[in-house]
Amino acid sequence: MSRKPISFKTELPLLVWLVIVWGALWQDFSPGNLLFGALIAILVAKLFYLPPVELSGRFSILRAIPFALGFLAKVAAASFQVMYLAVVSGPKVRNAVVAVPLRSHSDLMVTATGHVISLIPGSLVVEVDRSTSTLYIHALNISTPADIARIRREVQDIEAGLIRIMGTREERDAHGAEGRPATEGAAL
Repeated sequence: MSRKPISFKTELPLLVWLVIVWGALWQDFSPGNLLFGALIAILVAKLFYLPPVELSGRFSILRAIPFALGFLAKVAAASFQVMYLAVVSGPKVRNAVVAVPLRSHSDLMVTATGHVISLIPGSLVVEVDRSTSTLYIHALNISTPADIARIRREVQDIEAGLIRIMGTREERDAHGAEGRPATEGAAL
């Protein structure tokens, strides 16, 4: 199976990430270990099919700081909510898997959104439909259609924040023009 050649500039973020992971796994960031990690990364990238990481070429630090602070607040609030549910409600807590369609079809945005959601206690991405950019989120304390709409809105708000931070011009324009509310519907 032949694949279309990928330019070094396009592949560079993936290679850098693989070298960082290599150093972290070995807990050794010495020049020799990182050089060996770079050789391994190049070998992996050439032998195995890895989709290119397509970056927009921009990163807004002015939008990233409030996003990070909001994320930390959500983590703290969700931690207390999970603790409260575990102590007070116990096994009576109702859970649901909710389908959340995302605006962006970029692998980077879908992955970043999924990771941010999974880091917030009480929510976990259990499936990703890459063809439709839909995340399936397992969420705690879901019992009404309003709870489902809230979860969808929260996930889409996180995606919107990530688009503002590092999205392409097309994603930013589509997000600004769309401004759509979370899709109504039932949990799966």
